[in-house]
Amino acid sequence: MSNWSLDFTPEAKSDLSKFDKELQRRIIDKLDWLQANFDNIIPSALGGEWVDYFKLRVGDWRVIYKVDWAKNKIIVYLIDRRDKIYKRPHR
Repeated sequence: MSNWSLDFTPEAKSDLSKFDKELQRRIIDKLDWLQANFDNIIPSALGGEWVDYFKLRVGDWRVIYKVDWAKNKIIVYLIDRRDKIYKRPHR
């Protein structure tokens, strides 16, 4: 069992719901892998205006997330194509 919990923002849930079932499964499988293996990887940090965010690659798609280190929580913020995601507004 993983020490890490996985949460989605409403925007990330909306992003995921727009995809076909096959892509949804690929993304969820990759997020399950991230959650199970988080203690054994080095997350891919982003920079610039995306400082404090991390990315997860799923083919041509990107999952943008933050980590709440104190609560062992991975929070998924956005899911989109790699050519669009970094142009989207974030908080």
